Amino acid sequence: MRKVVISEFMTLDGVIEDPAWSFQFHSEEQDAFKFAELKAADSLLLGRVTYEGFAAAWPGMAEETGEYGEMMNGYPKYVASTTLDKTEWNASLIKGDIAEEVGKLKQQPGRDILVFGSGRFAQTLMRQGLVDEYRLLVYPVVLGRGQRLFTEGFDSTLQLVEAKTFSTGVVALTYRPAAKEAPAGQR
Repeated sequence: MRKVVISEFMTLDGVIEDPAWSFQFHSEEQDAFKFAELKAADSLLLGRVTYEGFAAAWPGMAEETGEYGEMMNGYPKYVASTTLDKTEWNASLIKGDIAEEVGKLKQQPGRDILVFGSGRFAQTLMRQGLVDEYRLLVYPVVLGRGQRLFTEGFDSTLQLVEAKTFSTGVVALTYRPAAKEAPAGQR
């Protein structure tokens, strides 16, 4: 079964919104991490706002971004939206039941399904138990305000799978939902 992987740029205080603050920490190590992540996938699952931003930018960056740009532009995209009527950039709309539609995608043969950005949509996936892995690039920045991935009311235990520290101070953390133990009387 394919994995749904949420990949986010995040500040130390958990902000994921408008990651222009990440540019000053660019490194070859991070490029290699993001390249390996995209190469392990074969499709993108996006919310409407992220999709619209990506669809406007990525087709014009194909030449300067090389193989990464080829993958971004070539991979099928699945866009969750209640307001869009059509998509471009090799994208299909998900308008029905999110859990059902994403469940169907996970059952198809293939590699990881990446969720970039898409904060509110990522939260929907998390609440419905559809996320198999979190890849968080945590930047040494504190903003004090902005949209966060983990919001009030979300409750989950995660298992750290991998941690890498880049020379810029950025930390790549990979988590998976922890396996739930059966209640004492059912073991």
